[in-house]
This record gives sequence, structure tokens and C-alpha cells, in this order.
Amino acid sequence: MAKEGPNWDGLLKWSLAHSDGTQPPRNLSEEDRRWFMEAMQAQSVDVVRRMKEITLVMQTPEEVLEAQGVSAADIEDMLDELQEHVESIDMANDLHSIGGLVPLLGYLKNTHSNIRAKAADVVTTIVQNNPRSQQLVMEANGLEPLLSNFTSDPDVTVRTKALGAISSLIRHNKPGITAFRLANGYAALRDALGSEIARFQRKALNLIHYLLHENSSDCNIVCELGFPRMLLHLASSEDAEVREGALRGLLELARDNTSGTSGEHNEKGTSGRLVEHDEKLKQLLEERISGISLMSPEDLGAAREERHLVDSLWNTCYNEPSSLCEKGLLVLPGEDAPPPDVASKHFEPPLRAWAANSSADKTPDTKPKRLLCCWVQRLHLTLQLVKVALVLEKERMQTA
Repeated sequence: MAKEGPNWDGLLKWSLAHSDGTQPPRNLSEEDRRWFMEAMQAQSVDVVRRMKEITLVMQTPEEVLEAQGVSAADIEDMLDELQEHVESIDMANDLHSIGGLVPLLGYLKNTHSNIRAKAADVVTTIVQNNPRSQQLVMEANGLEPLLSNFTSDPDVTVRTKALGAISSLIRHNKPGITAFRLANGYAALRDALGSEIARFQRKALNLIHYLLHENSSDCNIVCELGFPRMLLHLASSEDAEVREGALRGLLELARDNTSGTSGEHNEKGTSGRLVEHDEKLKQLLEERISGISLMSPEDLGAAREERHLVDSLWNTCYNEPSSLCEKGLLVLPGEDAPPPDVASKHFEPPLRAWAANSSADKTPDTKPKRLLCCWVQRLHLTLQLVKVALVLEKERMQTA
């Protein structure tokens, strides 16, 4: 199949060769001029116009679209395109002004599970690290269908995507957190932890950690709902990220100082809200230390965060370093000391937060780097094309 669209690599080489000053100017042939203008027109996309067109489709009843031969796969492709457009915060906020936010939220109730999941993906992109869009979605009652999908959708992918959207919606959003709490959101998170799907568990654990880290008073709620027992169980999961997420939750509970007995230690040394789980907790930590001790050097490197979480939890509960220190497994040769802060750095949105915190002392996600590099390359190409366009216009005026 022939490749559609202009040959951008060839166009870039051509534009650089004709605008870098290394060759004398020459008159362009009519064929070169036509080829260049076609390439420029193909690249020109009116994003707002396309978003308005997508909005019209989203506003059209499902049965009408089906009668016109528009399939669920076509809608998914359209939502994919919309998601690319709303990567820009300005475009995300403009979606509401052109009437597209409400019908997008309506797709959360679509009869096709793939469309419900994709709509949640788009909502995630719109609201992440974007207070204005968070407010608009809350005002449009967007949290309600997301909670409904998270708690009761028969498709686990839809439930997982809805949870991801909720996480982005209520992050640094006090009204959102309050609404989530009042809607019995913690009970839904408890149910998610009981799932057998690791990805679903990971998202739930990440949100639990964020909520407890930001609102230590919520430790009361999670303890009443039996979270410590579930976290102790998940801390032995075969999935490394699930183990880490469970250990982070346990560490938040151990550090909590909001209860009347928090900060105190029982006769065995356990502190915080995990006193009544002392025996199981100590057994868990000893098992994790034993498991870490048997890891290969490669696995030890990959388990860096788990090693520090286990040591931090032991230190918090028993006021002494874990045996990982004695065994030389806490900081391996070549690793920087002190260890990273394992109680934060989670829930960072992929692109916007990375760009906002690029100066932070941490290793950013590789996906935002790739996206940013792609954008820089496109910007460079656009500047080169503008230079060529100016040269063409100058030549046209000279020959007129």
C-alpha cells in the first residue's frame, strides 16, 4: 500500500538545502513550487474546525449514525483524533466552549464498551493537571458517570479507564475529592483491590496512596473499611508494581498521626494504625526481605523502590533499620545515596506535569520525552517551511 501524505523527510531535506545559505539561490521550477504548496496545504489543519466537526458527530444520536453506516470503530478513531487535539490545554478548555464536553461525557454511557473506555481516556487527557477543565467536568456532572462505570461496568477495561479518569479529575481538586468521598468512593476502591486484574489493582493503589498522602484524616476511613488487611495481602503479590503500591499504602498508615493512639508503639514496637496487624506485618516484611535477598543482581536493581519501601516501613514501625542495611541490599554499588523519596512522585500526568516539573530532581517518563521531541521536530520543520515560503514569495514578487 502506498504511503499516504507528503514525504516529510524529503521535504525537510529539501527545505534545509534551499534555506541554509550553503547554496546560491535559484529559480524554482513550476513542479517544485506546486509540490511544495501541496505539502504545505496537507500539513495545515484547523484544529478548532475539526473539533467542531467531531462535536457535531458526538451530538448525533447513535441510531442515526448507525443508519448512516458509522460504526463503533469509526467513533473510536474519531475519539483518538480528539484525544490528540486536547493534549493542548487550550484546546482541552475550548472543547467546552464549542459544545463538545457534554456529548463526550455522554459517550461514557454508550452501549459499546470500547467507546465508553475511549471516552474515559479522552476525559483523562482533558483534565490532567488542568484545573479549569477539572472544574468544567465537575460542573457538567462528569464525575457521576465515571463513578458508575468504575463501580459497576461489566467490562473491566471500562472500569479501569474510568478509574484513571477519576484519578486525574480529583487530583489537586478539593471539591472533586470531597465528591468522591461522599459518593462512597473508598468502598469502590476496596472492591477494586479485590479484583484479580493487576492493572486495575495498580490504579486503585496509586489513587489510595495519593488520597492518604494528601488527606491523612482519610486513614480513619480506610482502616474502618478493612484496607490494612487487603494491603498486607497485596504486598505479597506476584506483580512488582502491585507490591510496591500496597507497601506505599501501608507506609502511609504507619506514618499517620491523626488517631488518638497514632505515633505510639505497642510492646512489640509497631506504631501507627498497624498495631493490631503487628504479627502479620512483621511476617510480611521478613518474607519480603528474604525474597529480596534471593534476587539476582538484575532483579535487585529493578526492585530498588521495593527495597526502600520495605526498609522505610520497618524503620517506621520498629524504630530501627531493616536487615537489608546489614546485608548491603538497601543501597547497591553504583546507586545514589540517600535513597529516593518513595512516598511521593506518584500520579504524575504523562506530559503536562513532566513539562511543568522538568527541573525537578527525578527521572521523567520516557513517553513525554518522545512526545516533546516529536513536537520540537515538527516545530523545526514548520520554521523551515515558513522560511522557504518567504523565499518563494520574494521570488514571485521579483518576477511579477
